[in-house]
Order: sequence, then C-alpha cells, then structure tokens
Amino acid sequence: MSSDSVIPRTAVPIDIQDPVQKARAELKAALSAIEEKANVPKRVARATGERVAAARELTRKSPALAAVGVVGVATVVGVAVWGLVKLYTR
Repeated sequence: MSSDSVIPRTAVPIDIQDPVQKARAELKAALSAIEEKANVPKRVARATGERVAAARELTRKSPALAAVGVVGVATVVGVAVWGLVKLYTR
C-alpha cells in the first residue's frame, strides 16, 4: 500500500514496521471507530442527508409517485394523531 492512497480513518496502514508507530496507528483507528459509532447526531445527519437525496431523486424521476408518497405519509400521520387524540380524550 502506497502512502499516496487514501485509507479510512478507522483503518490501520499495513506498511508500518515500527511497533510503537503501529500501536499508535491502531489506537488512533480504534478511537476513530468508537467516535464514529458513538456520535449519534452525526450518524442521524448522514442518514437524513441520504434519505433527502433519495427523495429528491425520486421527485426528479417521478413527480406523481412522489406526490402519492407525500399524501400517503400525511394520511398515516393524520390518522395516528387522530387516534392518539381519540384515546386521550376518552
């Protein structure tokens, strides 16, 4: 593996020979992996961005299907709110 290639923050380069440097790289990779796993707001933002991009792509390809989806989601939310209010007011 050349030093020019880009590796993820959670990976350890295999070309490290010095045990101290290798241990530091492993610790850095482990801490990065923990941070990636534990940073819930970052993960939610990434997932939300992916969903928004998919929705925009669907809207661009098929506006009618996207409109049906929006109406369907609004109906489900409306029925859920109506049901919760109905249960609460009993």
